[in-house]
Amino acid sequence: MFTEYKKIPNNSRVWVYQADREFTQEEIEYISAKALLFIDQWTRHGDDLKGSFTIKYNQFLVLAVDENFNNVSGCSIDASVRFIKELENELKVDLMDKMNVTFKDGDNINIVKLSDFQEFAKEKKVTSETIVFNNMVNTKEEFETNWEVPAKQSWHNRFLA
Repeated sequence: MFTEYKKIPNNSRVWVYQADREFTQEEIEYISAKALLFIDQWTRHGDDLKGSFTIKYNQFLVLAVDENFNNVSGCSIDASVRFIKELENELKVDLMDKMNVTFKDGDNINIVKLSDFQEFAKEKKVTSETIVFNNMVNTKEEFETNWEVPAKQSWHNRFLA
């Protein structure tokens, strides 16, 4: 059951998928239509899930579930992963590579391999103040407050000199 993102409670569970490139406007419209259909049919053992999504910076797809309504199960999480893999295949985009790291350089969003990020840290091209995207957040509230943070406040801190 689809619900507007802004109406989903702050304690809703979220999954952040970062693309290895920016989405085009047509792709955003396509993803939005597909996500709406998926969420409207998303269930846990036959029970509806109350879910939502948002797209940030034309590069991040965030799925959310209001677990006050119904908890997700392994099967419902598997269904969401199948949905994401479908999008990957249809749009020729990588949304599941956890070895990619995304950070801001001014207004630019950069996505690099973790090994490159480590090298940038050694070379001081990224610092403790560099804004990074912490895709490990678990709730909507964490996403809203701790997703886009200085590297020193994220797991990225371990790579800084």
